[in-house]
Amino acid sequence: MNALLDRVWEFELNEFPMLATDVGDPRGQNRLSDQSLPAIERRAAETAAFQADLSAIDPTTLSPTRQIDYELLRLRLDGRIADAKFLTHLMPINNREGFHISFPELPRVMDPRSKHDFENYICRLNAFSKYTDQHIELMRQGIANGLTQPSIIMRDSADQAMAHVVKDPKQSLLLTNLRDEAKDRFSQAEWATLSKQIESAIASSVIPAYRRFADFLKDEYVPACRSSVGAAAMPEGRDFYRDRTRRFTTLDIAPEEVHQIGIRENARIRSEMESIRERVGFQGDLPAFLQHLRTAPEFYAKTPEQLLQKAALILKQADGRLPELFGRLPRIPYGIREVPDYVAPQTTAAYYWPPATDGSRGGFYYLNTYNLSSRPLYQLESLSAHEAVPGHHLQLALQAELEHLHPLSRQSNMTAFIEGWALYSERLAKEIGFYKDPYQDFGRLSMEAWRASRLVVDTGIHSMQWTRQQAIDYMRDHTALSEHNIVAEVDRYIGWPGQALGYKMGELKISQLRAKCEQQLGDRFDIRSFHDRVLAAGSIPLPLLEKRVDQWLAEQLADRSDGA
Repeated sequence: MNALLDRVWEFELNEFPMLATDVGDPRGQNRLSDQSLPAIERRAAETAAFQADLSAIDPTTLSPTRQIDYELLRLRLDGRIADAKFLTHLMPINNREGFHISFPELPRVMDPRSKHDFENYICRLNAFSKYTDQHIELMRQGIANGLTQPSIIMRDSADQAMAHVVKDPKQSLLLTNLRDEAKDRFSQAEWATLSKQIESAIASSVIPAYRRFADFLKDEYVPACRSSVGAAAMPEGRDFYRDRTRRFTTLDIAPEEVHQIGIRENARIRSEMESIRERVGFQGDLPAFLQHLRTAPEFYAKTPEQLLQKAALILKQADGRLPELFGRLPRIPYGIREVPDYVAPQTTAAYYWPPATDGSRGGFYYLNTYNLSSRPLYQLESLSAHEAVPGHHLQLALQAELEHLHPLSRQSNMTAFIEGWALYSERLAKEIGFYKDPYQDFGRLSMEAWRASRLVVDTGIHSMQWTRQQAIDYMRDHTALSEHNIVAEVDRYIGWPGQALGYKMGELKISQLRAKCEQQLGDRFDIRSFHDRVLAAGSIPLPLLEKRVDQWLAEQLADRSDGA
């Protein structure tokens, strides 16, 4: 098992040099991954061979830690095989993710400091031209196979690419995003030489590649995109969506059952919303109250700085209360940044950028300051708890520090666990003094309703032939999200089938496990010990989490019995 883990890890570090960058491995820092069709097919064949080797190992003979590694590797390989089966590489971008959106983050991801670092950085800038052409060929093959994104969500994609076609290379984010501290390490003459090489690479490789890609999107891809919005309309679409449902929930569950869970959860949440509406004395029904929250200016920041400052204060207050909930806290810090302008109009309210697993780069909570009238302050406490602490940063930074797991397992990204934990953390913040303002508590409920609505809307679109407008109407009726955010969210679900299911399904499982432990342990329930157990193995599938928590519960009950 150890040998197989090492082989897969070595293979992935060699094949995906940006993964090596993320984990602080020195190999391949001067190149990008090979995205040609032969390379993708070769990787799929190698993955199948790894899968066969894993199937020959009996997991019951392994230590508890290696059993975790075994299960994570099995799901990783199974997922890659399914991706190859459904040809997902022929749809490598959507409206909010893709190589063209992530590449301008290269300065922050690589964080070059030495001359050698900058030489590698320049090599990657020069490699971007070929990298772009490979993606164009994949997408052309996707057109030929009937595998394209829906046209409605790709309407701004050419503009996303053109945002990086600057007149002067000095204006490129690939230069302006370089840290001043890195530049200061060089003499004026040395930096002049390096910056000239960077500008040359941007001018000769990056800008022309982005222009070619924008032209391809505008002239070829978007016109060929499908008019349907649901995954069921694609070749093998129904099987594909059932696979995504299992993938993102880590549960053997049908889309129809997920849909009904969402409806039930929304009914419960709506009742709690009604109680808060009555508490604040609003004269009108719940839809009128939602409209009031969307439009009343007192609920919105006046400037980006005000929004960022309020979020920073919330998180500093949360930091001081974390020891009440956790026995172990991460060493890696986090910061706050604005969502970049070139993607802000198409993306949602916030997201989190994980730290490097070697601790060389902190995590970052990205807050969207575009269109402030769609960024309600009454959701800021729950949003910050989700994206930073006790949500994403706390969990993912701890995962990066789990030295007992294989490095491959520390890279695990189970949506149901990661996003389920972050949604659970929104309510957890209530236990350390947040949501005293009823409007903030309503914001928390709206965030929860947003995730419950995802269960209904995502399955509605991809399994039940809902239209985009049906999805927008449902979100409007069941959440306090602004119109801008509702449209951005629905378009996200259209372009990323199944991913949105992980949040609520994961939170429900964690909450159910906690309730069971509280009920059986009574006054002996230790919230810090419970949370440490939940987070101790990193991002794992929900059935494995349940098994581990049940083991912890049995140990606690045995201790109580011995003490008696």
